[in-house]
Amino acid sequence: QTSMKNMERELVCPVCKEMYKQPLALPCAHNVCHVCASEVLLQHGYLCCDPTSEPSSPAATPATRSPRLGRRAIPKPDRLDRLLKSGFGTYPGRKRGTVHPQTISFPCPACQRDVDLGERGLGSLFRNLTLERVVERYRQTINISAAIMCQFCKPPQLEATKGCTECKSSFCNECFKLYHPWGTQKAQHEPTPPTLTFRPKGLMCPEHKEEVTHYCKTCQRLVCQLCRVRRTHTSHKITPVLSAYQALREKLTKSLAYILSSQDMVQTQIAELEETVKHTEV
Repeated sequence: QTSMKNMERELVCPVCKEMYKQPLALPCAHNVCHVCASEVLLQHGYLCCDPTSEPSSPAATPATRSPRLGRRAIPKPDRLDRLLKSGFGTYPGRKRGTVHPQTISFPCPACQRDVDLGERGLGSLFRNLTLERVVERYRQTINISAAIMCQFCKPPQLEATKGCTECKSSFCNECFKLYHPWGTQKAQHEPTPPTLTFRPKGLMCPEHKEEVTHYCKTCQRLVCQLCRVRRTHTSHKITPVLSAYQALREKLTKSLAYILSSQDMVQTQIAELEETVKHTEV
């Protein structure tokens, strides 16, 4: 168990503190998640393109191609004068031939050094497929080693084969049929792999198949982590789902309270209109 824990520490991203997901290999030999790297660049004033865009390398295949991200950085205001003096960009009176490309600096969260990514930014990095496979095999090993038992069997318990998110329980085949009888509402529950921690079903992003975590007020839609780093949401107001939910809930509560307070007045007006109709008919 100690060796497994030590191995797990090596498979954790230094930014999000979770296991690597689509890790990118940095020039300093450290690794960082694809989405985490994009967010770090955004925090330092660089503009990244769509992290889901496909690479242009003809040697890459759909299964092994590396993500291509930022092409060029936007200079920060405090660096604008220095960049102009060094030849970055053009202005009246300056020749276009003197333009020099700007290199993107990435602060490595592991060694705390600024790594030079060149002009292409994250587009010059390669996806660490070996590390990605190691993480996937480690997850499978953890799932196999920890056998999950049925929570409803009488001793001796049988190993669970199915789980139910609605019931938040794991079942063997016989107990699943027993507690989900045909013709009842529970029979419509979809079985899932057995687990010890049942998370509620979250809304999934239809574009990236990731769980939505934020709400874009500008677009008035839910977004996932990959949506956040897209260029289309650069200047938009994005808040966590919980904050947006609470704000919309308060607004809806006030609207309902106003409607309920006006209900008596509306009913009185309806009664008066009905009496007027009867009087007119007479």
